[in-house]
Amino acid sequence: MNYKLISKILGFILLIETVFMAPSLFIAMYSKDGSANGFLIPMIISIVLGLILTRINADKKSLSPRDGILIVTATWVLISIIGAVPLTLSGGISYVDSFFEIVSGFTTTGATVINGIESFPMSVVFWRSITHWIGGMGILVFTVGLLPKLGVGGFQIYKAESPGPVAGKIESTISQSSKRLYIIYIVLTVALFICLKIAGMPVFDSIIHTFGVVGTGGFSSYNDSLMSYDGYTVHYILAIFMFLCSTNFAIYALISKKKFKDIFVNDELKLWLVIIFGSTVLIAMNLFTNGYDSAAMAIRDSFFQVTSISSTSGFANADYDLWPNFSKFVLLILMLIGGCAGSTGGGIKVIRISVLLKLIKREMIRATHPKAVLPISSNGKFLNDSVVMGINAYLGTYFVISVISTGIITLSGVDVITAFSSVATCLSNVGPGFNLVGPTNNFEFYGDLYKIYFSILMLLGRLEFFTIMALFASRNHRKEIIKL
Repeated sequence: MNYKLISKILGFILLIETVFMAPSLFIAMYSKDGSANGFLIPMIISIVLGLILTRINADKKSLSPRDGILIVTATWVLISIIGAVPLTLSGGISYVDSFFEIVSGFTTTGATVINGIESFPMSVVFWRSITHWIGGMGILVFTVGLLPKLGVGGFQIYKAESPGPVAGKIESTISQSSKRLYIIYIVLTVALFICLKIAGMPVFDSIIHTFGVVGTGGFSSYNDSLMSYDGYTVHYILAIFMFLCSTNFAIYALISKKKFKDIFVNDELKLWLVIIFGSTVLIAMNLFTNGYDSAAMAIRDSFFQVTSISSTSGFANADYDLWPNFSKFVLLILMLIGGCAGSTGGGIKVIRISVLLKLIKREMIRATHPKAVLPISSNGKFLNDSVVMGINAYLGTYFVISVISTGIITLSGVDVITAFSSVATCLSNVGPGFNLVGPTNNFEFYGDLYKIYFSILMLLGRLEFFTIMALFASRNHRKEIIKL
């Protein structure tokens, strides 16, 4: 383990977090809302600790796979520990609640324990939401773009950080890839903010919801999320951008390079479009035939909630817990699937579902043609056995953790639906679930130990299990886990 270089990189990450925390301090000082010290104290701690760590002289400039995994895991824990301090000092909530909230922010989950967010200082609301934007693309992807200046290669960090079964590059180098991703990210951010402003949303609300949508997080400046917004324009703008931000960013890179043939053969994109369109139609029909007076309203609410849940943004423009059971079932499936690999969305990822369907099809053919050689392909390329095995292992791990965790959560006294949706929404980084954690409720009623457990689940979901598992595995098993 290259501990000196790991410490040095963590020092830079602390300094970067301080930079992102600065706007909240400026807002606190400008508005004089009494929350300035709540930001100043953790910023001083981060600066001092960051400067000490960055001065460490690391002779060895290379990183092993385990070094990358340790950096990624330590980063998410460290920035959450520091980032939770302002909510405790300025928001007046316990540190456990603050830690849950900020982990939910950085992992772009959007689950909350706060009632009455409107009464919180503007600076705290801003910091709570900007964590979505930071966590969406990943502070580590930003860091990877800077590593070449230190003479350090960032592939191991990029690989451990990237969501999905394959850490693909969209440029010739990892550094260029990270820069390209952030250009796309910033363009989407600016475009959404402008659209919301044109639609009439106030500046502060536009900023908060832009962070939540582009990072596919879901924190709103209102306790009822988007339910208080009437009309259609804002809802459709947000829904369209939730779809765009949970689509593989490599698609946008291909568009910019005019490689349209590669887009048309992209299996994940085709299945993603089918999922969004099919789910919207099914739920809209179910709503219209079960109480909705307007077909237009049924389509609006259906499209919004489909894109919100499938992108794992978790915004709500209606209390879907009151919807027919079939509609809630479709939303639950979308919650598990999530968005595309290489996007800011969470969940199992559409690419894994695509490969799983092909595996099922292959085994059905093999039942009648046992000697047939049927390799699995994706986007016109054959997948090697290690990738396919990794996808199977991921799906199995997700299932096992979900079942065990649901059993653990039922010990708190909640019903099975609440327990399962609480676990699923944390593992998939969605935010709201069903019943007691539905769109009009939150996780506040759970005890501290359960909140810590949910925080771990959110981190596991964001890092896709194997990153953390490989860190604690024995040397004999670590190499096999890293391959997954």
